[in-house]
Amino acid sequence: MSDAPNPLTQLIRDDCRNEPISYRDFIEKALYSKGCGYYTQAAERVGRSARHDFYTAESLGRVFAKLATTAAVDLLDSEAGTHRFVEIAAEPDTSLLSHLPSHPFTAEQVIRQGEAVHVEGSVVIFANEWLDALPFHRLIFRDGVWRERGVGLDESGQLTETLLESLTPQVAAVADRLPAQIEDGYALDLPLEAEAALAALLAQDWKGLLLLFDYGRTWTSLLQDHPSGTARTYKSHVQGNDLLETPGACDITCDVCWTPLMEQMQAAKLQSVTLESQESFLVQRAQRAAEAIVSGSAGVFSPERQTLMELIHPANMGQRFQVLWGLRA
Repeated sequence: MSDAPNPLTQLIRDDCRNEPISYRDFIEKALYSKGCGYYTQAAERVGRSARHDFYTAESLGRVFAKLATTAAVDLLDSEAGTHRFVEIAAEPDTSLLSHLPSHPFTAEQVIRQGEAVHVEGSVVIFANEWLDALPFHRLIFRDGVWRERGVGLDESGQLTETLLESLTPQVAAVADRLPAQIEDGYALDLPLEAEAALAALLAQDWKGLLLLFDYGRTWTSLLQDHPSGTARTYKSHVQGNDLLETPGACDITCDVCWTPLMEQMQAAKLQSVTLESQESFLVQRAQRAAEAIVSGSAGVFSPERQTLMELIHPANMGQRFQVLWGLRA
């Protein structure tokens, strides 16, 4: 049996040959290298079965689609019929609206994970777990200073974690956000690509509603509640902590940092910018659809009602996921 590394691992080793690379660059290669990155392979990733790696709210199909589109219609104050529905980071061969027999929007635009995002005109922009799938930087506080963690080669030529000589330019540009003092060894996973992606979207010529569903924390929470960071992998519904073990064969993610994203939306003059739990958003903003599901199943077992509870119950997805939304006139 050959011990030769897979092509992606060899590609990453080659990049590390002269000097270590940042985790941000490693993760980008692991997730998006053409044909061999996790998100560029022709494979089913999302679903409940053993052959899938994780499931999302959108895996819950028609119920989630009903709730999300009802919320969009109500937040637009019945103007949805003049807006195109744009979904960012849709999984292959599916979309949110594909779960519904009909919808009130003028058209549908589907942008797959990893594809370029271009939006214009009157739109509803919907993204479910787009931002958490983007590369991120990893930092650690050592001996009174923040150091950036990277990926290099050990003496046997295997991938290993190391510390970079200096902060990468992207991290150096936001170094003033970092606290001057914190517990030694405190780890911080910094999703700057999520900020860059949102900035690019906000710079485009569109108006309407922006809906971002994802899992995340505030800046304060990341600096107080997660001393080991939030980075993790997912494979076959099992969470792992070794990001270097099987690049290209597992999802690599970290919690989104909501605070700078909210600030970006406010700076771009979006109105009613709100961050709330998925439970709060679906119960309050999609009240018509939620009440119809509950009342339609009174006294009997209902798969739709069970799915609704999974989406909104605090012990399931209700509190673990959040929604950041805003309106642009």
